[in-house]
Order: sequence, then structure tokens, then C-alpha cells
Amino acid sequence: MKWTDSRDIALLLLERFPDQDPKAVNFVDLRNWVLELPGFDDDPKRSGEKILEAIQMTWIEEAD
Repeated sequence: MKWTDSRDIALLLLERFPDQDPKAVNFVDLRNWVLELPGFDDDPKRSGEKILEAIQMTWIEEAD
């Protein structure tokens, strides 16, 4: 899984953190949680604000 797989990442985050409000997650925590996901194997340096924002927005959509 890569940083650009925002939907797959969001679904895994929703499953792993069901009680977490994705709107309240800061990007530092979000980045660390993504890096810890099973199957995630992209370069940690490739994460940027736009990518993390896309993941967070998808997570919010999936949580609703």
C-alpha cells in the first residue's frame, strides 16, 4: 500500500481506530498511524500535507 491509496488507508484506519474522530487527528499522529498499518510499504518521506489531508478527508467520509 502506498500514500496515494487513500481509500484503502482510510478504511484500515477506521477499522483500527473505530472510536477516533478523524476530524480531531493531527497530521503527526495520522502519519505515524499510517506508517504502522499492515501492508503499508511506501517511503515515509513521501508523505506531505496534501497526501495526509486526502487520507483524513477520505477517513471522515468513510466514518459518516
